[in-house]
Amino acid sequence: MPGPPLTVHAPTDVDRGDEVLTGDALAFLAELQRRFGPRRDELLVARERRRDEVARTGRLDFLDETREVREGRWIVAPAPPDLRDRRVEITGPTDRKMAINALNSGARVWLADLEDANTPHWRNVVGGQVVLRDAVRRTIELTTAEGRHYALESPDDVPVIVPRPRGWHLDEDHLRLDGRPLAGALVDFGLYFVHNARELLDRGSGPYFYLPKLESHLEARLWNDVFTFAQEALGVPYGSVRATVLIETIPAAFEMHEILHELRDHAAGLNAGRWDYLFSIIKYFRDAGPSFTLPDRAAVTMDAPMMRAYSDLLVQTCHRRGAFAIGGMAAFIPSRDPEVNEVAFARVRADKEREARAGFDGSWVAHPGMVDLCAEVFTDVLGDRPNQLQVSRADVSVTADALLDAGATPGERTLDGLRTNVSVGIAYLQAWLLGNGAVGIDNLMEDAATAEISRSQVWQWLNAGVSLASGETVTRELVDEVVEEVCAPPVGTEEEDPAARDARECARRLFVECALDPDFPSFITLPAYQEVLAREGRHRV
Repeated sequence: MPGPPLTVHAPTDVDRGDEVLTGDALAFLAELQRRFGPRRDELLVARERRRDEVARTGRLDFLDETREVREGRWIVAPAPPDLRDRRVEITGPTDRKMAINALNSGARVWLADLEDANTPHWRNVVGGQVVLRDAVRRTIELTTAEGRHYALESPDDVPVIVPRPRGWHLDEDHLRLDGRPLAGALVDFGLYFVHNARELLDRGSGPYFYLPKLESHLEARLWNDVFTFAQEALGVPYGSVRATVLIETIPAAFEMHEILHELRDHAAGLNAGRWDYLFSIIKYFRDAGPSFTLPDRAAVTMDAPMMRAYSDLLVQTCHRRGAFAIGGMAAFIPSRDPEVNEVAFARVRADKEREARAGFDGSWVAHPGMVDLCAEVFTDVLGDRPNQLQVSRADVSVTADALLDAGATPGERTLDGLRTNVSVGIAYLQAWLLGNGAVGIDNLMEDAATAEISRSQVWQWLNAGVSLASGETVTRELVDEVVEEVCAPPVGTEEEDPAARDARECARRLFVECALDPDFPSFITLPAYQEVLAREGRHRV
C-alpha cells in the first residue's frame, strides 16, 4: 500500500503489543485513514451543521429525499447461522478477566466493548486487541498475582464475539499519519479485522461489529465502504462483515430504514441504547425550551411515550427489513443483599418481558449473573425459535411528533436526581481517567453514557431554570453546592492515594466545565481524552 508510513507515538510498551502492531497491520490502518479519514471529517462537520439547524428550527423530521428507501420493498442479507439467535447478549470491556467471565457466561453474544466501557489509554487500546486475538482463538486465560486462574470452561461453546469500535468522533492520538491522529473507529476496526477476520471465518463465524453513535445514513454509508474495501484488500469474501447499529442518537431514530439500507449487504440489526439516546435528545434540543426538559433520568423509563415510540419503531423497522431488533441494557450487578436483589431482579424481569412482548429478538445484560434471567424471559416468548422476525408490528405508526414528545414524559425533577447526576458523573469520570471505563456504582454497571446523560441533564436544568419538586430553582450556586457536598470526603476515611486524588479533582473539574459552561461540549470524552494524553506526558500535536 503506497504512501507515507504511519507513526506510533506511544508512552509505554504494552505486553505482547508487537503481535498487534505488526507492519502489515499498521500499513492497513494507514490505508484506511487515507481513504476514509477525510470523509469522516466532513461528516463530523455535517453533524454540527445539522445541530445548528435544529437549534434554529427546533425540529427534526423524516427525510424527504429518502422517502423511496423508507417505502421501498427490500431486505438486508440473511444473517449467518451463528448470529441468528441473540436472545441474550452480555456487554463489557476487553479487560482479560472480564472477557473470560463474559465468554463463560452462557450468553449468545459477547459485545466486546472498545468504546463506552473502555478508557482509550494506550494499554487498553492495544491490550484489548491482544485479548480479542486470544478470545477468537479460544486460548484466552489469566493467572492473577494472587494465583487465581481463569480460563474458558467450554472452548467449543462460547458466545459469538462482536466488538464495538469507537464512534466516528473520537481520535487515536497515539497513531498518526502525516502528523495527524487516526480515527479511533478505524483503528479499532482495522486491528481486529486484519488479525481475526480469516480466523473467524475458518471457525465458522465472521467479523461482526456493533457500530455506535451514528447520526445519519451517510455515516452508515461510510462504514459500508470501509467494510467493502477491507474485505477486498484482505481477500475476505464480500458480505462476511455484519454490523449491528446502535440507534442511540435522536437523528438516527429518523433514519433507521436508511441506515439499514446503506448497510444492507452487511447489516445484522439495530439496538436500542437508552442513556445515549436521552443524552442525544438533550444535546440536540438543549436550547428548545421547557418542553424538552426531562425529569430525573431514573424516572425516564422505556414506557415514556417518546421512548415507547422509538422502541416500537425500531422493532417494526428491523423486522420489515429482515434485521434483528436488540433491546437495551440491564445494568444491575447482583448484590450480597437478598432484598436488593429481589427488587432489582423484579424490575429487570419486567423490563425484559416488555421487550420480548414488543417483538425484540434479544437484549443486553452487563453481568453474568443476569444472563439466565434474560434468557428465561426471551425463551418463554421465543420457545424453540431463534428469533421473532415474523412479528411485524403492523400496529405501529410513529410520527415525528411522537419521537419528539419529550414534554409528555412523566416524572419529577428532584434535588436527589440532581445529586445523583453529580455524584455518579464525577465518580465515573474519576475511574475513567484512571483507566477503567466499566465501573460498578450503586449496584449498576456504568459506562461513558452515564457521564453524558448526567452532565447534560445538569446543563439542561440549569439553562432552563428548572424548579425542583422541593422548590429550589436550579442555579449555578445550587449546582456548586451539590458538587461541594458530593466531593467532600466522608469523615474518618483514609486519604486517597495521590493518583486517585488527582483523578478525582480532574474529574470534578471536567464534570463542572461540561455541565455548567454555556458552550456545550459535544462529548465529555473529548476533553477527558486530552487529560489522558496529558497524564501520559504528551499533548496533542
